[in-house]
Amino acid sequence: MVARARVNAAPDKAPDRIAGMFDAIAPRYDLLNHLLSAGIDKRWRARAIRSLQLTGREIVLDVCTGTADVALEARRGGASRVLGVDFAGAMLVLGRRKVAAAAENARIALVRGDAMRLPAADATVDAATVAFGIRNVQAPEVACAEIARVLKPGGRLAILEFGVPRIPGLRSFYLWYFQRVLPAIGRVISGHNAAYTYLPASVGTFPPPDEFVTILRQAGFSQIRAVPLTFGIVYLYVAERS
Repeated sequence: MVARARVNAAPDKAPDRIAGMFDAIAPRYDLLNHLLSAGIDKRWRARAIRSLQLTGREIVLDVCTGTADVALEARRGGASRVLGVDFAGAMLVLGRRKVAAAAENARIALVRGDAMRLPAADATVDAATVAFGIRNVQAPEVACAEIARVLKPGGRLAILEFGVPRIPGLRSFYLWYFQRVLPAIGRVISGHNAAYTYLPASVGTFPPPDEFVTILRQAGFSQIRAVPLTFGIVYLYVAERS
């Protein structure tokens, strides 16, 4: 079991509040993702898509799609079509611009929606992804059950989410960076005081890997693996719809 740094109180994850926060930081969101991760975020997304083992025929659902980086990566990785869902309208505006610039309008559709009430029918998608968004959902267990609902039996799921490194020295440095340096940089560049204070708080209250694996199993998934990436800074959860 991976020890986690917990904050005293869980942040407010009311959908309207979280959507408004992401709308506010949307213009600098991609820049900050790449800057604060030193560009490693691109490799994390590519690894998640590879884990889906796409063959070129699949419809992929990207939950919490944001500015569509994972949706675009899914197309590069072999998805036939991608449906991206997010509740932050400003993020979707930027995502649609990127999709258009990549000439992918015919293959990628971005729609506004809630991860806890996905706009898709039962058993209609072949694979699903969530990149750094499941911790922002008010009830992650509900979102996981919704993803299971829309996935076909045997459909694959890949979730990327932040973790805390296992190595003691690295762990201490990471927590200092994540709780002190990252919020300061985020505030300066985004101009938003709350968003990058919310980030470490949301990570600190998210279930540790073994608990999240249990949530996935209870939602209807099997063959679940929690794979630490970059010394455990991020975890890739891979599973199949039972």
